[in-house]
Amino acid sequence: MRFDLTDLRLFLNVAEAESITHGAERTHLALASASARIRGMEETLGVPLLERGRRGVRPTPAGQALVHHARLLLQQVERMRGELGDYAKGLKGHVRLLANTAALAEFLPEALAPFLAAHPNIDIDLEERPSHEIARAVAEGLADAGVVSDHADLSGLEVFPFRTDRMVLVTPHGHPLANRRSVAFREVMEEDFVGLASRNAFQQHINEHAIRGGRPLKLRVRVRGFDGICRLVEQGVGLGIVPEASAKRCRRFTKIRAVRLTDPWAVRSLVVCVRRLDALPSHSRELVKRLAGSAN
Repeated sequence: MRFDLTDLRLFLNVAEAESITHGAERTHLALASASARIRGMEETLGVPLLERGRRGVRPTPAGQALVHHARLLLQQVERMRGELGDYAKGLKGHVRLLANTAALAEFLPEALAPFLAAHPNIDIDLEERPSHEIARAVAEGLADAGVVSDHADLSGLEVFPFRTDRMVLVTPHGHPLANRRSVAFREVMEEDFVGLASRNAFQQHINEHAIRGGRPLKLRVRVRGFDGICRLVEQGVGLGIVPEASAKRCRRFTKIRAVRLTDPWAVRSLVVCVRRLDALPSHSRELVKRLAGSAN
């Protein structure tokens, strides 16, 4: 077999994305080149590696075996890069980090900036996912580490504290709820809301609790980020639910009020999770330690 590291990384990306197109994008290859590489791998092995369908691709049993071995090989390469980085200056460390919406929007930029500044030879592939997907990806070795809510199933993973994430209701000045110190979610479910995209992890979390309460949210408009929610709330379009850190930041440039939600699910502990810290490459271990060390 004459597979190179790009072949293996491509196949892992395709298997994870369940799409040759998206796998090619993640590997920074043209679609035609990616397709040719996968066909070449299948011809070399003499067995199909992917089941192709209308909605994407899935690994065959042979493809699943290749995913397992490719993951082990690439993890070993990353460990080698980290441990020899001081000597092989041409090699760069790479960390695959997944994070939920609140961590990605409010906490990670500040936490990652000094680490990246101090380590110019380390790149971080940062992607947003729902917490339960992140925990599963880390457990399966598809990511080095994840930043998730502790409500996710973290069994079998090593966990380190990161931040406390409290959700608040944001209202415009003059709204009947604006002067309340706290409110229960059930009290506001009849109101109009401004929210995030339907596939956004943070919005999915809120929607699930609305459905459990017996009434889906009435979303007048969806925007891309917490700043957009706060700006539209200021204009009276509807109410919003955002992390408390976002509300504090947005109050500098918008006229909004933040009211704490009393529901238990509105307070989450964010944690860093890994499969095994001592099995990570040295640069990934250091990043996890830095994130855990910045916990407040």
